[in-house]
Amino acid sequence: MNSNVDLQEIGAKAKEAHYALASASSDKKNRVLTAIGTHLTEAKELILLANREDLSRAKVGGLSESMLERLSLQNRFPELLADIKALIALPDPIGEVYESKSLPNGLEISKMRTSIGVLGVIYESRPNVTVDVSMLAIKSGNCAILRGGSETINTNKALVMPIQKALSSEGLPIECIQLIESTDRKFVEQLLQLHAYVDLIIPRGSNTLQQFCRDHSTIPVITGGIGICHLYVEETAKLDCAIEVITNSKVRRPTVCNSLDTLLVQETLANHFIPLVISKMAPLGVSFKLDERAMKCVDENMLTHCQKAVATDWDQEWLNLTLGLKVVKELDEAVAHIRQHSTNHSDGILTENKEQAIRFINAIDSAAVYVNASTCFTDGGQFGLGGEVAISTQKLHARGPMGPNELTSYKWVVHGNYQTRP
Repeated sequence: MNSNVDLQEIGAKAKEAHYALASASSDKKNRVLTAIGTHLTEAKELILLANREDLSRAKVGGLSESMLERLSLQNRFPELLADIKALIALPDPIGEVYESKSLPNGLEISKMRTSIGVLGVIYESRPNVTVDVSMLAIKSGNCAILRGGSETINTNKALVMPIQKALSSEGLPIECIQLIESTDRKFVEQLLQLHAYVDLIIPRGSNTLQQFCRDHSTIPVITGGIGICHLYVEETAKLDCAIEVITNSKVRRPTVCNSLDTLLVQETLANHFIPLVISKMAPLGVSFKLDERAMKCVDENMLTHCQKAVATDWDQEWLNLTLGLKVVKELDEAVAHIRQHSTNHSDGILTENKEQAIRFINAIDSAAVYVNASTCFTDGGQFGLGGEVAISTQKLHARGPMGPNELTSYKWVVHGNYQTRP
């Protein structure tokens, strides 16, 4: 554990570096991103070696399978590099002028996008966040102070080195992206108090981490990423297609926040559809938590994959191959359940009834609301944002996947002709 970390110095250097990055041209920032891809590729074997060391240590330490899956970079390099290329292709948000208007007194007023400043990002188990945050911060003219989890310290160190090398190669301060190279938890609380230098805190991790940040930060905090996600199957849905969407939402990558946790089935479909769902998904390793009405739809051969749900099951983000199954009378009961148990991340309806779809969209206040699509699409890359810093489930400033535009603020720009106010 390295306790020789001066967070005041890190913050001061980040603040100073922001002045250089905020004024960097779009071409320069894109050259940095290109160089990041090059240097990450050159350092790939060293990065994967460090990641294997972290994985080995985490297994000995008893880290859960879902967290180990998040920690691993072993098959993720192509995706990381593809996200960098996608981000380079996006327009630079900084300097965008919008909402222009002319006032009767001759003043010309508009808003201009600006970078937020210095981001403090606290995250657990996901070393890919190191790359995602760094490249999105650079694209949007922000500096970042990163504090990853102790379980991924070696990987994060190996990732930050090529990122800083890329910054230096284009004449930008390496302090634009800094990693707190200590696993001492005291630095988390210190970072939350670094309001003289840090403009926004973004925690990515458990409810416990996010609550700790809310309770202890003197800096604005954007929270989210905890996903108790629902799909409601309405009686007009194309059932063959619906099963494919449900399966994808649950099985594709069950350890992430956009995976499906609870399936709600309209009672007119239940006797036929619930056995179809279990028959399709049980061979894929899925186990089920069923409410009393759903249990009545299951025959004895399926009971080995099913358990009766208890009240607390509806508030679980499973992060594994467990799926809650509940029968509801109609849309209003589905909405009531989602409102009570959702974390406002990703919720959807499967239906061919446009009126039902509109009612669902208007009734559900989640960051992403789906009609006839998998919840797995709640992702910055899938939304065309070139990756994401986090998925916000709050309502102020940003909601859903946070890409370059969501990492900006704005300032008013006023052009006059020597007007004075009467």
